[in-house]
Amino acid sequence: MTPSSPAPPIRRRTTAGSWLRSAGSWIRSAPGTYIWLAALFVTTVIVHQMSPAFEEDFLRQRSTNIHELSQDPVRVLIASAFWIDGGLWFPYAVLYTVFHAPAERWLGTLRWFAVVVLAHVLATLAGEGVLAWAIRHEHMAPSAANTLDVGVSYALAGVAAVLTYRIPAPWQYVYLFAVLVFYGIPLVTGRTFTDVGHFTAVLIGLACYPLARSRPRSRSRQRTRTPVAQ
Repeated sequence: MTPSSPAPPIRRRTTAGSWLRSAGSWIRSAPGTYIWLAALFVTTVIVHQMSPAFEEDFLRQRSTNIHELSQDPVRVLIASAFWIDGGLWFPYAVLYTVFHAPAERWLGTLRWFAVVVLAHVLATLAGEGVLAWAIRHEHMAPSAANTLDVGVSYALAGVAAVLTYRIPAPWQYVYLFAVLVFYGIPLVTGRTFTDVGHFTAVLIGLACYPLARSRPRSRSRQRTRTPVAQ
């Protein structure tokens, strides 16, 4: 009698298919996160094709520095959120999956997007406001008004902070302490305008408690049970 085919290949195919279905389901549950991440992948590839001199000038025109904000604030606030300054895309893919995707799944896309916009815009204005004050009082050179400032880190800091309300006690306080230390130490030791921006974004994320408190109920809670016929 011929022995039957070994089972392991079937199990491997089943495991791979299950993993792909789970990954696809996770991505579909956080569409805003992964559309944004896909856009960042495209722009990162574009930047890597540029010469260093052209890249700096190109990104500076999309930077939320004082000069560009005074010229066209809406354009640069939007554009700056789609470019990474000389960085790699993969670390952001990990960070978006760890922070943005869970926040979007929990809050819903609209509430998550509100946190992202508030953190990105208000933290940018706070950081550049501090820089403008420093220039005005001659603590910084006037050329600092053209400092390159693009990226998604303010939004990430705000979302990381709002996730505090997702974690049950007592781990909630451990997580909050870690976030405050991570962003607070650079503020104390470095005191750059980006340090101010990051810590401001954390405070904005924590101030978004009303959005977290009014989060939509989970699908399992929204389901109505059909009574079983007797």
